[in-house]
Amino acid sequence: MEDIFSREQTILDDAQAHINEVRNGSFLSLDKFVNLTNEYKVLLKQHRKIIKISDRASTNLIIDQRGQITDLKDKVHYDGLTGIFNRRYLEENLKRVIKSVSRSGGHLSVLMLDIDYFKRYNDTYGHNEGDICLIAVAKTISECLLRADDFVARYGGEEFTVVLPDTDEAGARLISNKVLENIRALNIPHEKNEAASCVTISIGATTSKVEYTQTSEDYLKNADKALYQSKQNGRNQYTYIDFR
Repeated sequence: MEDIFSREQTILDDAQAHINEVRNGSFLSLDKFVNLTNEYKVLLKQHRKIIKISDRASTNLIIDQRGQITDLKDKVHYDGLTGIFNRRYLEENLKRVIKSVSRSGGHLSVLMLDIDYFKRYNDTYGHNEGDICLIAVAKTISECLLRADDFVARYGGEEFTVVLPDTDEAGARLISNKVLENIRALNIPHEKNEAASCVTISIGATTSKVEYTQTSEDYLKNADKALYQSKQNGRNQYTYIDFR
């Protein structure tokens, strides 16, 4: 690329030098200008080729932090730190899930999760360790979801949301317990955590038979209410409430 720009500058310098010579009384050499023009046309073709390659790169495949292959054009749906889905993806796809499951008359469960006393963790161990903790928690939650339609998204900060299509109350409780246990099993030290000596999470879960009149906000609001109860009751636990 540097060679192309260098050659382009040389051609322009030669052309300008010849123009100066003509201004000083020399004869105009058409052959010289034809040669310079032809060289410049070759460079233009190379420039266009480079631009095409650059455009193609915008759709090249990349590997995200979960080790999965995704397209750059879809990167807008992923959280830059943890590699899981972001809030934008959650909001767009929860609506789609509700619409889809309502047709079959199935159930939908939504979990809201929050790392306990995460601000204290950052204050104690630093933001770099906080980022490492977030990545580990996100990875662990993802590994607890085995079905293709289940997904977890980073809702914001230290909050995560799990969406479980075609999952009833029993399934929601099962996943909640599994996530709690697996996060504890990471055994990440957290001396300022009043709920345990390691990093833990609190979970709020809700389930409903899906109706087309329900909204994503309804599910998130109910799951958040349940999460609030988990925090009020001491954290490091899950609370289930029926959809209201």
